[in-house]
Amino acid sequence: MTEPARFDRGHTDDLMTFLAASPSPYHAVANAAERLEKAGFRQVAETDAWDGTRGGKYVLRGGAIVAWYVPEGAAPHTPFRIVGAHTDSPNLRVKPLPDTGAHGWRQVAVEIYGGPLLNSWLDRDLGIAGRLTLRDGSTRLVNVDRPLLRVPQLAIHLDRSVTADGLKLDKQRHMQPVWGLGRDVRDGDLIAFLEETAGIPAGEVTGWDLMTHSVEPPAYLGRDHELLAGPRMDNLLSVHAGTAALVAAASGNPASIPVLAAFDHEENGSQSDTGADGPLLGNVLERSVFARGGSYEDRARAFAGTVCLSSDTGHAVHPNYAERHDPTHHPRVNGGPILKVNVNNRYATDGSGRAEFTAACEAADVPFQSFVSNNSMPCGTTIGPITAARHGIRTVDIGVAILSMHSVRELCGADDPFLLASALTAFLER
Repeated sequence: MTEPARFDRGHTDDLMTFLAASPSPYHAVANAAERLEKAGFRQVAETDAWDGTRGGKYVLRGGAIVAWYVPEGAAPHTPFRIVGAHTDSPNLRVKPLPDTGAHGWRQVAVEIYGGPLLNSWLDRDLGIAGRLTLRDGSTRLVNVDRPLLRVPQLAIHLDRSVTADGLKLDKQRHMQPVWGLGRDVRDGDLIAFLEETAGIPAGEVTGWDLMTHSVEPPAYLGRDHELLAGPRMDNLLSVHAGTAALVAAASGNPASIPVLAAFDHEENGSQSDTGADGPLLGNVLERSVFARGGSYEDRARAFAGTVCLSSDTGHAVHPNYAERHDPTHHPRVNGGPILKVNVNNRYATDGSGRAEFTAACEAADVPFQSFVSNNSMPCGTTIGPITAARHGIRTVDIGVAILSMHSVRELCGADDPFLLASALTAFLER
């Protein structure tokens, strides 16, 4: 069957590649950095002195990346235009003593990260990925992208109450995956296996930040391939779109300084040295001002004129649970990005922010929708209010509407990623 024409199927194809290659925040920022390098950006070390020369630069710290482009003629007080996003997703993360098991099963001890839909992790073929730290302090990425672990669900014959009372999962007892057989659990087995997989000499790994991921690749879904199913769309969809938008903006000569800030640890509060509530973004922006010969006054002027679009996924109206949504705000997939509003500042958008986003969407010829929560339902939050409060930067919360948020496999419209990237590009170029 011939597929119908899309706005830009190539962008969504590329997003699928990015999702599959980014099973952890560390892989996500490495892949974003590789794309920036190909566009002429260069990494700068935080321990080095910076210069204010024209061009693209980026800083990597753990699972976070901040990248910016200084155009020709930028003054020390030139404002920034920032796309903010986050690299982490809810999942199962490996504990410090990972080797465990019972009753002839070998298992991996995991801790619940963020707020995943636990049932979506059951009976999935899982790989393991993340960062290994060696004795000399260097780090190596590792990705076992094959069926390695599985969290087996209890058969219905052994829990008849599940049909009447629903599935009830204990995070400690029921979510430990199996990865083999053996009565003798040997400490160090998992790390030794990962050392061998990564080509690292035995005994060299002394620290790790590891997590599980579904090995099922992203895929188009539906009769007309108008939907996209895949992992970690919350929020690698925005990281990918922001990277593409920054590359596009850097190819011209924007009036402001375009920035991508993709943080880690949003799913558990952003309070870390790589989270939005940490000093990373502020340090980078200030150092950029000072590297161009600026003073504190220039820094204040630059920040006063700066705008940030905090891009994160939001909720599309669910056909089976429409009553959970606000009755007059029903964002639909493939309807364009959403503008998120909450008068209690769980989102940072206000009227001037709406005007800013409207202008970007009009410039890109992109439709957009509005999202507000049902008054009877608690509202989630994003890095938006944190960015606004910590740095005094005008911030607008936006994103792409999806279903199954925080599931191991989420669902969006196949056209929306391109529409978001187009709007972000227009915003950065303004």
